[in-house]
Amino acid sequence: MSVLARNKQKHLTQENRITIETGLNAGRSMRSIAQEVGKDPSTISKEVKKHRIFPPRNTFKEGSNRCALRRECTRKNVCNSSAVSCRKKCKHCSRCNSLCPDFVLDDFHCPKLDRAPFVCNACRKKSGCQLQKSYYRAVKAHNEYRSVLVESRRGLNISEEDLARLDEIVSPLILQGQSPYMILANHPEIDLSEKTIYNYIECGALSVKNIDLPKKVVYKVRKTDKETAEPTNAAIYEGRTYKDYQDFLKDQPDIRVVEMDTVIGCEGSRKVLLTFHFNPFEFMMAFLLDSKEACHVKRIFDEIEDAIGDVLFCRVFQLVLTDRGGEFQRPEELECDSDGVIRTSIYYCDPMCSWQKPHCEKNHEYIRKICPKGTSFDDFTQENINLMMSHINSSVRESLGGHTPLEMARLMLPKELLDHFGLEEIAPDDVILTPKLLK
Repeated sequence: MSVLARNKQKHLTQENRITIETGLNAGRSMRSIAQEVGKDPSTISKEVKKHRIFPPRNTFKEGSNRCALRRECTRKNVCNSSAVSCRKKCKHCSRCNSLCPDFVLDDFHCPKLDRAPFVCNACRKKSGCQLQKSYYRAVKAHNEYRSVLVESRRGLNISEEDLARLDEIVSPLILQGQSPYMILANHPEIDLSEKTIYNYIECGALSVKNIDLPKKVVYKVRKTDKETAEPTNAAIYEGRTYKDYQDFLKDQPDIRVVEMDTVIGCEGSRKVLLTFHFNPFEFMMAFLLDSKEACHVKRIFDEIEDAIGDVLFCRVFQLVLTDRGGEFQRPEELECDSDGVIRTSIYYCDPMCSWQKPHCEKNHEYIRKICPKGTSFDDFTQENINLMMSHINSSVRESLGGHTPLEMARLMLPKELLDHFGLEEIAPDDVILTPKLLK
């Protein structure tokens, strides 16, 4: 069976959209991209046109003349100036746009956007072009698709006439003390479930309200175990599971893997540690976060990219493996920078399978030697964390043949990254791996 036949009548996935963006960046045709994705070329064309974005236009070194005819214009003295010596062409005068009767406002539209590929992803002149640009970004396109998919399913799946007839039957009986179950049992013509009736009452579609349901008003709102936990969206794991991670490593076994995790303090401690473990040379870096929230993790990613540049960031953080904690539930913000350009790939371990990132978990033992369980991080600063990580990365490891992780990191990682981490090499006899280091 062909790829096209298998994917027929299927929605585009985020992996498909990443393939489309990669193909557009490489300047490939719609037909070649469609063959790789397994879709019709018209599907790819519609996807690009529907989800392309138009960033603010570059106005650097832009002149004051906004007329669309300025390039061919040869008019002079449009303002009827009495100065005989005024020989300057009107297109170079700031008064031209307000006085010329033939003035046409330039929309800075690029005609290349009217034909395939409809975007500027692979255009060689985009850096200095002052026309309106357009780009296709896979993550933003997928987010728009998910938003439309959710919004299309909202609302009531019933016509106004049927809702009015339902209200005439249900509301009086509810006010008589009957339950939705009793009403549906005595009125088989109502082709709805009991839960649907409760939902209609909840959203205010019927005349009766929740207060008219005797039992419902006495039930307390259920509390979750972790009220501060961020909602989990199962769709984010599509193409990012541990099996996808293993399949990716089979195709590219030499790719560099960074394991990411968080270390929490004692109960009541708000600050947490975000750790990065660089395989295979046992080097680990930790950052102090104000709280265990996704926005703080994104901030660390952005700060590292700003410090070392996007090229080095893509080379160092080629692939990041982490668990399914609430602070990592926004992979698109970590995978892409502020412009929507992909900078890394995020993969998740299976639920309750921390052993799938063993290097990171094993190296946390060194942190627990200095900060045992029950330690609060609220009084620490990033300088304290840097001192702790300097001692941890300066301890020799048998797995490294008697070398330290910091020695190996100086050989394997860019100098700009290590300078940003701010770690110092500690003499062997001065290494302290006990709580007294930070006291």
